[in-house]
Parts: sequence; C-alpha cells; structure tokens
Amino acid sequence: MHYFCMSKWFIALLLLATPVFAQERPTAYQALRTMGTQLNRDLVNHVISVTGTNGDPQPETWKILLDDPQARGGVREVEVGNGRIASERTPLRSAVEGSLGAVIDTSKLNLDSSGAYTVAQQTADKSHVTFATADYTLRVDERGNPIWMVALQRQGGEPAGKIYIGANHGTITRTEGLFGGGDQAAVTDEQSDEPNSRDADDDDDGDQNIVKRRIKQAFRQARDDVKRTFHKVRRSFVDFFEDK
Repeated sequence: MHYFCMSKWFIALLLLATPVFAQERPTAYQALRTMGTQLNRDLVNHVISVTGTNGDPQPETWKILLDDPQARGGVREVEVGNGRIASERTPLRSAVEGSLGAVIDTSKLNLDSSGAYTVAQQTADKSHVTFATADYTLRVDERGNPIWMVALQRQGGEPAGKIYIGANHGTITRTEGLFGGGDQAAVTDEQSDEPNSRDADDDDDGDQNIVKRRIKQAFRQARDDVKRTFHKVRRSFVDFFEDK
C-alpha cells in the first residue's frame, strides 16, 4: 500500500514538472550563444538558418546551418540541445538546398524564439485558431532582413497556419491559413521590414466582398496589436550574447 501511494505521488510530481521542463528548453538565442562559446565566437556571424521543431513552446533541440567554405558542400550543421553541442556534421549541399540563403546579420536580430512564440500565439488568438506545437525557422527574406517563420500544428499534427514575423522590427509580414484561411501579406519597405500603409492586396472591394474586407481588417488589427507587444518582448541578440 505504501509503495502504491509513493508511486502515485511520483507520477503526480512528474506531471506537474513536465510543463516546467518544457518552458525551460533553450531559446534560439541561447542555442546560438552555446555554439559561439563552446565552439567559436565568430560562428554566429556565419549563420544561414536556425530551425527547431515541435516547440512546446520551445523545441528540445535547435539546428544551426552555417556558411563554411572549408566544409564539403560549403555548409556545416550544428545541433544544440540542453546547453551543449549535441552534434556537428557537414551535409552535402543537395541535402540542404531548400534551407540555403544569405547569412543572417545578427546585429538586426531583436526577437528571440520566445518572443516569436508570443507574437505567433497572439496572432493565432486574434484569428481564433488553437494550436499545440510550433516549428521555428529563422532566416533572411528576399530583401536580406531576418525573419521568423512560425508554423503552427494542432494536437494531432495537422497544420494550423503559418506566421512570418520580421525579427528586426517584430512586424507580421504574412500569414498563411489564418484569418479565414487566406494568405494575408503586407508590403514591406526595401530598407526595413516595416510594413507600408497599404497591404499588398488592400484594394477597395466596396460592398462586393464584405467577408474579404473583414478578413483584411482583422489581419491589420492583429498586426497593429502585435507591434505593441513587440516592444515588450524585444531583445537584441548582440546585447544578449555579450550579457553573460
């Protein structure tokens, strides 16, 4: 009887502790700092992308793809988890072709993955979408600005939507599968990822498409609300890395 009671107590303790462990998983910034301090500080200046899957809210491990002319294929992949380097490899270029891009200017990074999650969660709430986990990708967009792509999944793994968040200014530049299932985009300025005053599809529908107009309005409202949230979660990567 005593053993049975102890077992029940131990299981209850594990259930209570699990969310705490999940919350304490490293963020993308922490993974980058682990790589920089345990391998080479200069590596943070050669990052092509940072990815993590099944975040709840943060993933267990982060994969960091580096530009490395000395490696076969010209790239190196470092996996970081639990505060240490879990693995290093030099994949063939063909194996990571879809992940390649320009090197991220870390001086423009002002949004950690924890902040990206807050922004994504707020946007999903505004769209009345629920999700269980999130996949993260940090890379540059077509203008060379760092951007977070946060893909949301429901409990069974079904896609719930994707949100594109500028990692410099915290602006939502695009959503997919949210706000009525449409693909909403904002025009971005060439010099920054700040949206212009008009959306890319912000034409005047008049009374001909009330539903579409309401979806656009909801997207713009969520984007404006997130802008205020960004100032609360904003964090410079440069300051974070130097703050031991």
